[in-house]
Amino acid sequence: MDYREYIAKKLNTEGVTAADVALPPNSEMGDYALPCFKLAKIFRKSPVQIAEDLKNSFVCDSVIDEVSAVNGYLNFKVNKVGLAKSVLSEIFKEREKYGSSDEGNGKTVCIDYSSVNIAKPFHIGHLSTTVIGGSLYKIYKFLGYNAVGINHLGDYGTQFGKLICAYKKWGDRATVEKGGIHAINELYVRFNEQADESMQAEAREYFRLIESGDREANELFEWFKSLTLEYVKGIYDKLNVSFDSYAGERFYTDKMQPVIDELRADNLLKESEGAQIVDLEKYGMPPCLILRSDGASLYATRDLAAAIYRKNTYDFYKCLYVVAYQQNLHFKQFFKVLELMGKPWAKDLVHVAYGMVSLEDGAMSTRKGKVVWLEDVINKCVEKAYAVIDEKNSALENKERIAELVGLGAVIFGALYNNKIKDVTFSYDKVLSFEGETSVYVQYTCARANSVLQKSGAKIQLPPEYMPNNAEFEVIKALAAFPETVRDAGEKYEPSLIARYAVDLAQKYNKFYIDCKILTAEGDARDFRLALTSAAHTVLKTALSLLGIGAPEKM
Repeated sequence: MDYREYIAKKLNTEGVTAADVALPPNSEMGDYALPCFKLAKIFRKSPVQIAEDLKNSFVCDSVIDEVSAVNGYLNFKVNKVGLAKSVLSEIFKEREKYGSSDEGNGKTVCIDYSSVNIAKPFHIGHLSTTVIGGSLYKIYKFLGYNAVGINHLGDYGTQFGKLICAYKKWGDRATVEKGGIHAINELYVRFNEQADESMQAEAREYFRLIESGDREANELFEWFKSLTLEYVKGIYDKLNVSFDSYAGERFYTDKMQPVIDELRADNLLKESEGAQIVDLEKYGMPPCLILRSDGASLYATRDLAAAIYRKNTYDFYKCLYVVAYQQNLHFKQFFKVLELMGKPWAKDLVHVAYGMVSLEDGAMSTRKGKVVWLEDVINKCVEKAYAVIDEKNSALENKERIAELVGLGAVIFGALYNNKIKDVTFSYDKVLSFEGETSVYVQYTCARANSVLQKSGAKIQLPPEYMPNNAEFEVIKALAAFPETVRDAGEKYEPSLIARYAVDLAQKYNKFYIDCKILTAEGDARDFRLALTSAAHTVLKTALSLLGIGAPEKM
């Protein structure tokens, strides 16, 4: 049962929705609370009086035991026995599907994320877009949507002419096959370091050959692309991330002219210093550049073509772009251009902006010459995880596999725990701590709960009537909040809500574990506590899975 929704419906009051019902800061005040301050304008009364009036009109029942009005808040205490029974029964019925829904039935959500560049290795700056997008993909599927993961590959531009030129001058097939993406990148870096004007001209000619369909140039390009995809798919597999489409910028080459023609027909294109633009001055934005003075297309041109193609192909309910906040203006511009073109679905395009990830020494990307490859971060986390696990439990079986789950989880969780718009400083020691707000703490809690269940050897059964104590009831309330947390994460495009939820549930379970005897308890208390442990284990694993993180059975 969604208690927030139940309370909102029972109140049946103008301006009150389930989203307004909150958890009070102090559980002694109540299990749920309604702040009445925003209702003051509607009812033209003080929040204190509104809370008192609502309390007097509210009829308690088998779900809500008690209602009180305190300083403008309406506090509700639920029937503990009833809540425990309904929540645990639902979890045992649904198991790993608990918290899922069919709200997205018949609706498609396109999610554009990761969008790696051909011939360039993953660096740590790609981490956020990859794991945020990957988590949103899982969340929307969990909520019943048809999620379409799109990797909008950076596979268009003169850099590929430069790469072919460098390969022709310094490369050989055997070396590149052996070195893969790093060998290709070394050639590209060498070109930028050593190229004179004649080489630059040669590179431009190779790019022209790619565009004109030259066989050799395109075979080389496709080879570089295949080596890149082989490399990135290995990282995607580790991060538990997948895609349904790898249609990149080049895919839209023949789809841009119809967009340009439509812009021209709508009298939206204007010439400015030889370039073609859409003037957005009246909307408080600089012009959106569509064609350069030499006739070349730009990011906006290809993004316009891609958005129209996706709408025609998928008829999306929403189309999300998981891209760093530095591109805020770009997305505002091209969303506005689509609106001016008369596309009513332009309102369904969403820029899911996020902050940047850097290491503690400030290293992040190639601009400052400090390149940190994501695979190196992953490998270091796995190595450190192995050392920590070996120190804590040297006799543990399958330490290598567990270290991989823990290390990868730490990388993902480190990028997802904070609100997505915040810049993140990645600390190896912090993300691998068994204490605090980390995936390791949540995974360890999963393993602890599993150990209790294994040692009990009992079949899980729920007592018909059991009054939970405070520690037990805090876990019950946390479990009850999971479905709404998942919905909130989807509505707000915010996987961090699930990450923080997982930590909160783990903390509440561990307090219960310390405060309450489980295996040595007797009768209904033992049965209930084992059932509570099983439910917490299930929901923690589900929460981690929605983030793309595995849960070891032992640690």
